[in-house]
Amino acid sequence: MSQLHYLPLPLPFFSILVGLFIFLIALVQVGVLRYAYMRLGLSARVATLVLLGSLIGSYFNVPLVELPQQQVLSGQVVQFYGMEYVVPVVQNWPGTVIAANLGGAIIPGLMSIYLLARHRLWVRGTLAIAGVAAVSHALAHPVPGVGIAVPIFVPAVATALVAMILSVRYAAPLAYIGGSVGTLVGADLLNLDKVQGLGAPVASIGGAGTFDGIFLTGVLAVLIAGLTAGSPDADRPAHR
Repeated sequence: MSQLHYLPLPLPFFSILVGLFIFLIALVQVGVLRYAYMRLGLSARVATLVLLGSLIGSYFNVPLVELPQQQVLSGQVVQFYGMEYVVPVVQNWPGTVIAANLGGAIIPGLMSIYLLARHRLWVRGTLAIAGVAAVSHALAHPVPGVGIAVPIFVPAVATALVAMILSVRYAAPLAYIGGSVGTLVGADLLNLDKVQGLGAPVASIGGAGTFDGIFLTGVLAVLIAGLTAGSPDADRPAHR
């Protein structure tokens, strides 16, 4: 079986995410984001552990299923005295392990379920997931040797807009739920049929290609909580 565990990003880009995490921790220590975490529905300690777990867990992939190697026929064009002929050629598609990334799929998925239940955002949460999934699916592309990739800032921007439209009061948990699950559904799950033949030994759900965007939505959720803390609608009862 192929090597399953690896960083989902090049080290310089991964270091940037680590820097963002350290920056958030520093703000918590001076009390700037302590209330923001409370609005998200978590204690500062738990939220810190979730983000740290996502970073560390991004190195680990849990295998789900292995797609077997296949032989397929493709047409090769051969020229002979100015004429073109299509000759069938047998190509080998290597086997691919479908895995779930611990930091980019499992932890965000469990966290999203918790936030959905805690805030009872079943309807708005579903709408947030659907909105972000639609955008992510439209912009996701198969990348040979990697799997499915989506532009890094697409999940964060899409989830910020969707969450603020659905509810200012619950924008923070909606941002985390929509950005995490929506990206997983739209970019990864709805494109699993395109994985075979990309030459990727491991196709990691929530891993390479999507982890950066998913992690940024976690950071964004905290920042949204801080920005909406003083909103006049922030503490007003609302129908969910």
